[in-house]
Amino acid sequence: MGHLVNGKWETTSTKEVKQDGQFVRKPSAFRNWVTVDGSPGPTGTGGFKAEVGRYHLYVSYACPWAHRALIYRNILGLEDVIDISVVHPVNMENGWEFADFPGATPDAINNARYMYQVYTHSEPDYSGKVTVPVLWDRETGRIVSNESADIIRTIADGFKSFASTWQDLLPAEKRDEIDEINEFIYRTINNGVYRTGFAETQAAYETGVGAMFDAFGQLDARLANNRFLHGDRILESDLRLFTTMIRFEPVYYFHFKCNVRPLASYPNLKRHTRDVLNTGDVRKTVHLDHINTHYYLAHRRINPHGLIPAGANVDLEGPDWCAQ
Repeated sequence: MGHLVNGKWETTSTKEVKQDGQFVRKPSAFRNWVTVDGSPGPTGTGGFKAEVGRYHLYVSYACPWAHRALIYRNILGLEDVIDISVVHPVNMENGWEFADFPGATPDAINNARYMYQVYTHSEPDYSGKVTVPVLWDRETGRIVSNESADIIRTIADGFKSFASTWQDLLPAEKRDEIDEINEFIYRTINNGVYRTGFAETQAAYETGVGAMFDAFGQLDARLANNRFLHGDRILESDLRLFTTMIRFEPVYYFHFKCNVRPLASYPNLKRHTRDVLNTGDVRKTVHLDHINTHYYLAHRRINPHGLIPAGANVDLEGPDWCAQ
């Protein structure tokens, strides 16, 4: 996929694979926060005050990073406070596109055809990747953030007074523990599937897949005596893990060669994924048609003929995935 250079779209690679074949994700460029009173958050500048209808989310149903933001919006009851635009699941030479596909929408804010045009509306000379999710501010006509880890926290904190089903997903007494497990999950699993799937040497692949399945074993053991990662209630780490694990059986196991063992070999980890799926409105945020179409059709470098394996059609309405 291409990227922007001084506001101009280029279809050349963003060079996220190093010489040793390892995939290394580039950091997000926009790191501002929405706060209750518009004061600065942990990163970026101030001036972004939480208000009903002021902010807009650009998302892909296929993308696990955008999926985090969608889950927070739904689980906290903010659907009427923050509206969304949904891109087509297949991003090719022009990146994410607003085009016809079941569940996709036009760009409700900037009437853009491509997501990169949203970025240049905000910053005309922007250079870098064009990713989702994006939190957009109608009042200033700017991108607030394109970092999913920040967006979910700013949604939970800044919009608390507007949430119809608010819950504390980051309790102060668990903050350090949550940050620690988040970093572990990101390094080995959230980004680990990409380290594995986009590896260009055997050694890089084996490093990624080895770390991932070691982490699966550790998390399965952790969940043996707890329903969720930090006890008996869902917290931020559970949701961050879920967006990767719900894609594991249909996509990562086949497409990214994460096939050392099936998820069924980790009964506690699979049960955790099922329990999160059946919590609140989380199930409504899972769109397997977008997920499968994106991964198998967009990643032609590793799936040149765009074939979707039969095993990708996971039945999330079947007994394995329904509430028990």
